Amino acid sequence: MNSLVIVFLAVGLFFWAYRFFAKRLEDLWQIDPKRSTPAFSKYDSIDYIPAKNWLVLFGHHFSSIAGAGPIIGPVIAVMLWGWLPALLWVVLGAIFIGGVHDFGSLIISVREGGTSVADIAQHVISKRAKILFSLFVWLALILVIAVFAYLCADTFVKESRIVLPSLGLIPVAMLVGYFLYHLRVNSVLTTLLGLVCLVGLILLGNALPINSTLNIWLLVLFVYCYFASVLPVNILLQPRDYLSSFLLFFGVGVGYIGLLLSHPKIIMPYYNHWSTSEGYLWPALFVTVACGAVSGFHSLIASGTSSKQLANERHAKRIGYGAMVVEGLVAVLAIISVAILFDKREDFSMLLKNTGPIDIFGKGYGVITQGILANYGSFIALTILNAFILTTLDTAISGSNGIICFKLLAFI
Repeated sequence: MNSLVIVFLAVGLFFWAYRFFAKRLEDLWQIDPKRSTPAFSKYDSIDYIPAKNWLVLFGHHFSSIAGAGPIIGPVIAVMLWGWLPALLWVVLGAIFIGGVHDFGSLIISVREGGTSVADIAQHVISKRAKILFSLFVWLALILVIAVFAYLCADTFVKESRIVLPSLGLIPVAMLVGYFLYHLRVNSVLTTLLGLVCLVGLILLGNALPINSTLNIWLLVLFVYCYFASVLPVNILLQPRDYLSSFLLFFGVGVGYIGLLLSHPKIIMPYYNHWSTSEGYLWPALFVTVACGAVSGFHSLIASGTSSKQLANERHAKRIGYGAMVVEGLVAVLAIISVAILFDKREDFSMLLKNTGPIDIFGKGYGVITQGILANYGSFIALTILNAFILTTLDTAISGSNGIICFKLLAFI
């Protein structure tokens, strides 16, 4: 099967969803551009800060909800159950469930003064509901932070060339934030400066790899997470995620251009097995794909940071639903990257354990972009993926997400 058939169908459905279906959601939630948002009504120069431009907030929100989820999850699902089940769930799930969930979480938090989902649970249900929900969120955040920190550190060890661009983006982002909010430099010029520095870091990292152990990188990442959690969002979190979003836009754009130029055939069987060592297709497929279609973690991002930075309600559809649509496109690209690699039915689960989803995606992305990035496709893919793992780490512990465990202890 030609991969372009999947591309055109997915893009067409996502366009319809954003253009028409999301418009109905706007009417349902009675979006009013004249209504004041918490970024203005509760402005505190720390968490409640209106974004300089909706694109800045889109970049932050998209980078935070994406992370490695829409790549790793779909890759694992394809290897276990086949590309068709994963593709159907990504497209339909993102349109009718994920986008609705993200848009709804964002606008509800905005209407509740930018409060977290745990606080909203107390308001609409009970104090006990908030305690139970806070406990669940706390445990979920521990898992997210642990898994993503390990993946990031492990990638640093295996591909030392991506260390410099990944960590070097932190001071560059702080410089961009200073220019945008304190010196009030033109946002276009500031963005160009940040992107030029980012390209320089990628080139320098390719020439100067930095090697260390897994434990050292874990320590470095947790120190970074601490500072990201206590600094005002416009100093580090927002500009870093904003610049990181351009990495993913570049990666997705080059990936789809590569598909248009090479239009590789999907040679992998569309269906593998109903039952594997990792579980049954139903319901394990849905929790495996996770962020590629729908994830409750997105509501923590929407209510933890994004609702506090939304400058106008008319941007809610772009931030909430639009980011989920783009994440669906990332997941589709990940599915195709795997489906073009294997030409026969075999025990993909064993191959997955021996190779790992990140390496499999990097290899497939390298094949797709061979005509554009030559032999650097896999390196670029890992650089992009690691940058987004970091965005999930810092956002997971920032704002109301970062103090939710302390609120839980206070209630207890």
